[in-house]
This record gives sequence, C-alpha cells and structure tokens, in this order.
Amino acid sequence: MDPASVPLTWSVALTHWQWDTGAGLAVIVLSLGYGWAWRRCPREALTTKQAWCFGVGVALLATATMSVIGVYDRTLFWVRALQVLLLLFVIPFFLAMGRPVTALRLDRAVATPVARVLFHPATTSVAMLATPWLLYLTPWYVTSLRNDAVAALTRVLLLLIGFGYFYARLQTDPVPRRYSQLISLVISIVESIGDGLLGIVLWLGPLIAADYYAGTGRQWGPSMRVDQSIGAGILWIVGDVLGVAFIIVLMRFFSADERKRATTVDAALEMAEAPSGLWWENDPQLRNRMGRR
Repeated sequence: MDPASVPLTWSVALTHWQWDTGAGLAVIVLSLGYGWAWRRCPREALTTKQAWCFGVGVALLATATMSVIGVYDRTLFWVRALQVLLLLFVIPFFLAMGRPVTALRLDRAVATPVARVLFHPATTSVAMLATPWLLYLTPWYVTSLRNDAVAALTRVLLLLIGFGYFYARLQTDPVPRRYSQLISLVISIVESIGDGLLGIVLWLGPLIAADYYAGTGRQWGPSMRVDQSIGAGILWIVGDVLGVAFIIVLMRFFSADERKRATTVDAALEMAEAPSGLWWENDPQLRNRMGRR
C-alpha cells in the first residue's frame, strides 16, 4: 500500500498495520528476555506491577513502529512527530519503570566509571534535550525519511537516549550514583521549557523537509504548513502534558525518599539518645550499691 495515495481515516487507522522486521525482533527479544528474567527474580525485588509497566512499553513499541503510525510516519509530519514522542519519551518511561536492570541483575555493570558518566543526570538530560533539536533542525530528519537504515538506527537511538534519561531520573533500578529527586524536578522544568521552544520554532519557522513531503504526491489531508503545525503542537502540548504526569511521579518518589530519610534520621537519633551500658548502671541508686561512681 502506498500511504500517500490512501487517505488516513479512522477505518484505515484501525486496520492498516505493517510488519517491521527490526521492530518485530526487538519486541520478541525484549518480551522473552524480560519474561525469563522476571520469572527468576524474587517477587519482593520485582513485582507484577513493574512487569506490567514493561509490557506496556513493549506494546507501545509495536504500536509506534508497526501500527498506522509506522505506516504513515514518512507521509505526514505530525505522525512522525507522534512516533518520535513515543520512542523518546513514553516507551522508555514504561521500560524504565519495569526495572530491567534489577530483572537482569546488571548491578555490577552499572557500577563502572563509564556507567557513571553515561548515566549522570547532566549527560542524560543534555542528550534528551538536544536530540529533538538536532533531529528536526539538521539534515538528520530528511535522511531518516529517505534511508531505511538511518530510520532504523534513529529509532534505536531515540529509545536508548530516552531509556537512559528515565533510568537515571526515576532511580527505581540500581544506578551508579543516587541523586536527590529534587534535582530531577528541576531538570523536568528545564526540559519542558526546551520542548516548548522547539514547538514554537517548528510552528512559526520554515517548513521542514518541504521537498521530500512535496515529492510524496499526497493529495489529501492537511497542507504541509498545517501538517507541521499539528506536529509542533504534538511535540509541545502533548509533550508538556506527559511532562506534568512525569513530574507527578517524581514528586511521589521524592516524598517516598523524604519519608525514608526521615525514618533513617529518627532511628539514628534514637540510637544516639539510648542509654549505654548495663541497664542498672543508668539508675543512680543501683549504681552506687554496685560500687559504680
């Protein structure tokens, strides 16, 4: 089917899927690998809820690459924008919530000096913030539309950058070094501002890949300007809405960390205030009788 010749309707959206070998293999490997690891992992370390999160991430990966999104991702700018948002932001979040590092017992691997640099909040945040700008404002975008290999590598890179970002931010898995969730809240605000600025640039700026989209021969749907404006809105508004949801999750984790810290401090204070020595040594009369002065 040539997507440029078939208008995108609700019927088409529900019935038109395509097989993508790379994405299909990724879905199979992730599902089988995590399922095997989950069965071997103690339930107190990895719960059913976390397994469901990972499963949602894998299902969304199949949807982003093989559903109507994958069919029309080279025909409509806004569909491509939706796919980028899913691959970079939504799918990695659910995969990270599944705690794959715990499932695969990679604690030692993430304790290396290289891992400390790769998964430092500054490294992952800069990569997350810069990637959409580089994708849309450099020849990378057009190349990924024209070249299948570049398109596949781009999808993999978006997933890896997104996973590294959420893995370092959520800290539900063992991480090279733990940071306060307050830092994550500040990073989320900065990242939301960056997404908003990119949305404005795409909305008001020149057409991206105009020659490519003109060459698809699409005669239906929105104009290229409206198409790009819709895509800009998806990256900006939908991205910010998802960002707010993520901030709520971070606030819950921040509250949990504060409760744990308060419990630890209280326990330390109780131990410091607890009387030392034998019990009778703390009673003046008994201490005198036993000859202790």
